[in-house]
Amino acid sequence: MNTPAPSECPLPRDRYTNREISWLDFNARVLASAEDPRTPLLERVKFLAIFASNLDEFYMVRVAGLKRRQSMGLLARSADGLTAAEQLAVINEKAQGLVHRHIACFTDDVLPALRAEGIDIISHAQLSDPEKERMDAYFRQKVFPVLTPLAVDPAHPFPYISGRSLNLAVVIREPGSKLERFARVKIPPNVDRFVGLGGDRFLPLESLIEANLDGLFPGMEVVAHHPFRVTRNADLDVEEDRDEDLLQALERELARRRFGPAVRLEVTDTMDQKTLDLLTREIDIDPGDVLVVPGLLDLSSLWAIFAVDRPDLKDDPYVPGSPARLAKGDSFFDVLRGGDVLLHHPYDSFATTTQKFIEQAAADPHVLAIKQTLYRTSGDSPIVQALISAAEAGKQVVVLGEIKARFDEEANISWARALERAGCHVVYGIVGLKTHCKTALVVRQEGGSLRRYCHIGTGNYNPKTARLYEDLGLLTADPDVGADLTDLFNVLTGYSRQQQYRKLLVAPHGVRSGLIERIEREAEHARSGREAHIIIKSNHIVDEASIDALYRASQDGVRVDLVIRTNCSVRPGVPGLSENIRVRSIVGRFLEHSRVAYFRNAGEPEIFIGSADLMHRNLDRRVEVLVRVDDQYAKTRITRMIRRLMDDDIIGWDLQPDGTWINSADRSDGVMVDAQVEQIQRIGTGA
Repeated sequence: MNTPAPSECPLPRDRYTNREISWLDFNARVLASAEDPRTPLLERVKFLAIFASNLDEFYMVRVAGLKRRQSMGLLARSADGLTAAEQLAVINEKAQGLVHRHIACFTDDVLPALRAEGIDIISHAQLSDPEKERMDAYFRQKVFPVLTPLAVDPAHPFPYISGRSLNLAVVIREPGSKLERFARVKIPPNVDRFVGLGGDRFLPLESLIEANLDGLFPGMEVVAHHPFRVTRNADLDVEEDRDEDLLQALERELARRRFGPAVRLEVTDTMDQKTLDLLTREIDIDPGDVLVVPGLLDLSSLWAIFAVDRPDLKDDPYVPGSPARLAKGDSFFDVLRGGDVLLHHPYDSFATTTQKFIEQAAADPHVLAIKQTLYRTSGDSPIVQALISAAEAGKQVVVLGEIKARFDEEANISWARALERAGCHVVYGIVGLKTHCKTALVVRQEGGSLRRYCHIGTGNYNPKTARLYEDLGLLTADPDVGADLTDLFNVLTGYSRQQQYRKLLVAPHGVRSGLIERIEREAEHARSGREAHIIIKSNHIVDEASIDALYRASQDGVRVDLVIRTNCSVRPGVPGLSENIRVRSIVGRFLEHSRVAYFRNAGEPEIFIGSADLMHRNLDRRVEVLVRVDDQYAKTRITRMIRRLMDDDIIGWDLQPDGTWINSADRSDGVMVDAQVEQIQRIGTGA
């Protein structure tokens, strides 16, 4: 009997880790950056704020989705075999532990360190008498007029509590009476959460309101007051097949979002059980979805503290430049006719590269058309303004505006309408799909022919996030890429159903199959004794088909290196399954956001960059684009970058076979290197 090759044997059922727990592990790595005393102090404050914002979004989307499945009685299990109810139980337990770590880091470590540097957050009771008088006057003038205490009694039903709002549960009674009544006071979101006391000292707004509750309930006795906060389901469910006008459907669904069901209730550990019972009952939330916080609620507002002007407590400032070929000031079109240009943000300036490319195209009299996809951008984006200028100058401007980009829907509707008013052709996505690709096509008249210039990237056309997110972009005049983008825009704006391209892999039809085909090719190289190596850098990898292909390649001897920032369902280093797979996560000053797929291909490397993560939503329900990078200099730069991230002296988190993550800096006796700092230094020296 012939013994089957390892890659032909059935794969074990427990080969995936849980996606939701993997995400919580990622946020724990963010929290670890706040806990790390080697991180500059105000950067630690920033990471505390990011952790809180991340957890908010996780509950608003991922937990909300699980609760919806549970309420609908859906029996589908996660890839690791857990039901929705089982996942929710594990999530709540793990999240509670992280929340306690989070507040302990702030209260016991970061806050005393800030205080030592003259930056302080204090309660109203800690103010001096003159400060109390000044702050109470501020309350009467700036805060009291916008407060609306809402009573709860037979004539006043329990008020609606909006998502992510900070509130006070106030218990009052008439003097001499034992009958207690409940009232809710919303902390106004349009007043600074941290009120400046002068210098770098701050008073939480809720503390100021608590100290002045007598003014809200004159003649009544304030028995108790407790902050609380509700998180609601914020995932949209637009019925595209039913609605003829996608824009109107989305606007209607946005109006519903604020009334989504509650998925989390945050309370302080000082809240009494009677008040807590009332809140859980009236908000209609399960006691298991209550997170008890032993300190301040909503630390996402710590961005106000991070904004303190203390550069000595932050990362050294970095001013990005431009690639040498673009820094000379020549026309981008002249430069690109001489070869491709690889961009690496934020090390390369977005304003002087990608943005300038669109601005030059808008101003160039020989440019006939600009076609661009926009997923997330700022309302005052210079790129939007450039496209408006191009349309007003008579150029054909086509914009695929993805108005369904989560949490940016309202902003996207606003700029999309501004583009329409200027005469741009705006297409609001494809029914059933989100358009997530990052592409721009410029058509230019040159002599008696037309030439196409292109940009394809891994990040959004957003000048603000481009300073914070690590991303790659390719500027090219390659005729094949230009022809591919022309075909793609015909798909996006018309009725073309093209699925095959020259140098692009395009989801939902071609990314998964294209990558798996190349993974299997590496396995064949390994079986034949040829060079075989796969490196994938992605935000997430949870797609089972892609993971299984990597497992089988590992079994055939392919070295597989994965740089995964957030969700990872791979179990690396498992005997008989994934001995040749390593997984690393980089958490640093910039958000690692670029997506790269490298295949050694028997000594003839093939490299793709683009917008797609290895997730079901990206591969099946989005329009995504990966472009093959053929320019040799660009390939060398990308290869050096992604290989360096896996080196033992680079600070990162290494995933273990049992699903735990270990910080490489904590287990090494040698000198460890921050890859992002090294990249800044390399660009600074021109290396």
